[in-house]
Amino acid sequence: MSGKTSVKPFTKEEELLLQDFSRNVSTKSSALFYGNAIIVSAVPIWLFWRIHMMDIMSSLVLFVVVTIISTYLMAMAYRNTKFNLKHKIAVKREDAVTRELTKKLAEDKKMSKKEKDERILWKKNEVADFEATTFSIFYNNALFLALVIFVSFYVLRSFTLAFNYTLSVGATAGLLALLSTGSQ
Repeated sequence: MSGKTSVKPFTKEEELLLQDFSRNVSTKSSALFYGNAIIVSAVPIWLFWRIHMMDIMSSLVLFVVVTIISTYLMAMAYRNTKFNLKHKIAVKREDAVTRELTKKLAEDKKMSKKEKDERILWKKNEVADFEATTFSIFYNNALFLALVIFVSFYVLRSFTLAFNYTLSVGATAGLLALLSTGSQ
């Protein structure tokens, strides 16, 4: 028995609401994540070049490969952390955003209650998105750099420089990507 069920397409409002709570990020956020990720992934090159005295020209391929892998993993960590934080921040900021917009929109008598509620929801989502993005970048960058320094100077100091660099940067980025998949 193959019963045909009619599937109604989502309305524009429903699509926007689903988009706000999906794991997908906008092109702007994705560019911001990858831009920050490549910068923070390249910082350990300076550490190994100037402090550990690793020759930059002979290790150029290693630096490029590990930086690309680390960039991808860090961008994934940013995205996952943002997703985990966005709803929590939205709940915390809900009252303040509602109060602020209610005062602003109180003077507009032509606007319906539904439209006012939609604007409040949109503003709440915008504030939560911005705060989750900035906190995700800050949190992951600070943790990444601290762990790279700790691992490279203390845990792997007796290993060869190439192995030290590969493991300290790669494993730290991988660990952050892994830990960001859990709920916080």
